[in-house]
Amino acid sequence: MSTPAIPEGYVVKKEGKASILMKGNDVFYNEAQVTNRDLSVAVLKRFLPLRAKEIQEKKLKLHHNHNIDLEKAKKQQRQRVQEQERKAKEAAAAENADDSSSSSSSNPQSGGCKGARVLEGLAASGLRSIRYALEVPSIGRIDANDLDHAASAAMLRNIELNGGAAKDKIFAQNLDARILMMSNPITYDAVDLDPYGTPAHLLDSAVQSVTEGGLLLVTATDMANLCGNNGTACHNNYGSYPVHRPYCHEMALRILLGCIEAHANRYKRHIVPLLSLSIDFYVRVFVRVYTSPGACKESATTKQAYIWQSSGCDSFWMQPVGQQRKQNSSCKFLPGPGPAMEAARCPDTGSGFIMGGPIWSAPIHQQDFVRGLLADFEEDKGQCFAAYPKIRGLLTSALEELPDVPLYYDLHDLCKTVHCQPPKKDVFRAALLNAGFRVSGSHAKPLAIKTDAPPAAIWDILRCWIQDHPAPAAVKDPNSYSAKLLAKAPQIVADFARVAGAVSKAKEDKVPRFVQNPAFWGPKARHGRVDTTRTQQTNGAAAKKRRREDGGEG
Repeated sequence: MSTPAIPEGYVVKKEGKASILMKGNDVFYNEAQVTNRDLSVAVLKRFLPLRAKEIQEKKLKLHHNHNIDLEKAKKQQRQRVQEQERKAKEAAAAENADDSSSSSSSNPQSGGCKGARVLEGLAASGLRSIRYALEVPSIGRIDANDLDHAASAAMLRNIELNGGAAKDKIFAQNLDARILMMSNPITYDAVDLDPYGTPAHLLDSAVQSVTEGGLLLVTATDMANLCGNNGTACHNNYGSYPVHRPYCHEMALRILLGCIEAHANRYKRHIVPLLSLSIDFYVRVFVRVYTSPGACKESATTKQAYIWQSSGCDSFWMQPVGQQRKQNSSCKFLPGPGPAMEAARCPDTGSGFIMGGPIWSAPIHQQDFVRGLLADFEEDKGQCFAAYPKIRGLLTSALEELPDVPLYYDLHDLCKTVHCQPPKKDVFRAALLNAGFRVSGSHAKPLAIKTDAPPAAIWDILRCWIQDHPAPAAVKDPNSYSAKLLAKAPQIVADFARVAGAVSKAKEDKVPRFVQNPAFWGPKARHGRVDTTRTQQTNGAAAKKRRREDGGEG
């Protein structure tokens, strides 16, 4: 098969096993998203076979139960003639063969010879879909969609360029992603949404289009909103108010997960996160979608919570949206308990509270899945995945996180509040462990302290640290929050001696967890009809200004 000729003015860009045509500074390709694409390919390579195995085991169980019933029926019909038995067996065999054939060819849940069906709702150049087609063998069909006509044209060129499995498996679409998903309810084994900005407007249709136990892969790049710089925009999009504090990047993840859960609950469905990561300038989540009215009832009590953030220090508390009361065999669901009026002040500083949320408060990773995914990357060692070093660090950090502890503290911010020199992170972790608490880091921030210790214990440890390492400059204002924190005597005698677990296993194994990005690594401008014209106008104005500064003609 001959390779298509490269059009004039284009160059070929390779990523993984895929190739795409690029022209100049093409907004349809962002090299910074290679981590996102590598991770997505690896997740689908691991997830789809696991899903096919689950479906097959379910079929075998149903078939086993059917065989038991069949034996009982045979015992009741022993007096039938041999010919009748032969015909009945032939009919049953033919029926089973027909069911198996139709299931494997038309049912996307079957995991049969045609494989899984995947939707990429906003495919742009089609690079991600092409990589799925070429690198994930268990995929049978990919609907690669983009509403932008220029993107659709680029997608078709790139599919033609790659040929083979790309042409056989990818069906290019030029529709509104919401209409496409609503037109295909409970159809796709995986739905990938990677928009420019918020995915909020796509989530309602997405949770309806994915199959039972299928996978949603969702990106949000509106981090300024999710992290609290524009709280009203975040609330409008996600139904949650962000708090701009050191834990904001994990909070962004949990706001997105909570929003997906809320959309799913409207259709008696719920989500189970496999992996949730804050990466560079975006968050990316991988969640399974199931149907269960009972699980939806528990969402407010076990998966959603508000945050009470002290306005005077780093202390925060989680408050579930709802609560359960079990009486004998029944369970009653009630609104969550709020703070008592006399306790509506921060116990550490006496300040008021800022309330944020609701956010997802349940685990954000499935440990076994992440462990298997990391093993896949370790086996590959960067042969197919260019972002292997960065992804290895992210997954290693995610595996070490305490799964049942939402959010984290920043060690330097804690010390900044009380005006002291910060201890080494390992020393501070040792003090928490010696006090009987659990502690870990976070993939979202190098200095994160994720712990089940209450805020009072954290401040006690810092008070003990300051006693041994006095601050160079005393707190001058006795009414300041810092002075109020330090005025209290510690109730815990902190032990800073090194202990097992104070140093993370990744650090002991010298696994780089926070890999430095190359220069000019970040989001690109949104594609639009006037982008090129604006760029030319900007470049022309800049050149004209330089000529004036150099003494040339205006």
